[in-house]
Amino acid sequence: MIKKIKIITDSENQRLDKFLKKSFSSLTQSFIEKNLRKKNILVNNKTSKAKYLINKDDLIIIKNFSKEIYADNKIKKTNKKIDSYLIKNFEKSILHENSNFLVIDKWSGISTQGGTNITISIDTIIKNISSNYNLVHRLDRETSGLLLIAKNLKYTKIFGKLFRLQKIKKIYLALCEGKPKLKESYVDLAIKDKDMNNSVQTKTYYKVISYNNKTSLIQFEPKTGKKHQLRIVAKNLGCPIVGDNKYNLNQSNKQENLKLNAHKLEFNIENIVFNYKSKLPKDFTDYVKNKQISYF
Repeated sequence: MIKKIKIITDSENQRLDKFLKKSFSSLTQSFIEKNLRKKNILVNNKTSKAKYLINKDDLIIIKNFSKEIYADNKIKKTNKKIDSYLIKNFEKSILHENSNFLVIDKWSGISTQGGTNITISIDTIIKNISSNYNLVHRLDRETSGLLLIAKNLKYTKIFGKLFRLQKIKKIYLALCEGKPKLKESYVDLAIKDKDMNNSVQTKTYYKVISYNNKTSLIQFEPKTGKKHQLRIVAKNLGCPIVGDNKYNLNQSNKQENLKLNAHKLEFNIENIVFNYKSKLPKDFTDYVKNKQISYF
């Protein structure tokens, strides 16, 4: 059975995955992403991604539709009550909060969003606080640093538009093994989608801040947003990130945490400039001291 959903004005400018979850409460994030990859869920008869912002008159096509799967919770949705210590950790991580959004300093080791075998994430924590809270971008589980969370639909749309127009400046710091040939440059790199037969063109600016003991402190500024973009770029430059167990297979100490921090955020809303800076984790600063790397 094929189900078709025509988007009306009230539903536009929502992320596709958020719309599907609201329409079919039983669906998990991993189920949605898997079926988008397998082309079982299409938009206007074309493949799409979970972060796609739906527009008025878009046509969502769901192949192999059944009421049992899409309505009766055969796919289990995690409604796990969050332990109080996680709520406290989250509250401690808040750098800024107002009536419309908050900025947290995410700790390494927690996923931003749920998926296969993931029961606890920043998303599950914020939904325990308020169902109105929405993630507007993501960080890898191992990456620490700044994460934006909208507190209402209006600011979910505002941030979605800013990210889409590349109006949010993101700066990362990474400790890398070795150093690139050039001290600073732009990297244009095609990164292949894991489960799709195409590549996404990415663009990243980098600058070596300092180098000592075969370790570089590098500032990265992604101009595009692709999963693992900076980790792949660092590997491509010949200086993979310390603690990267996926792209740095020859590292000397595989017990190290990933030394990648979403360090700065800057954006402008209604002519007000917002700037935020992450406090580097202790394991990051300890590594800097151990390698005697100068930091700004």
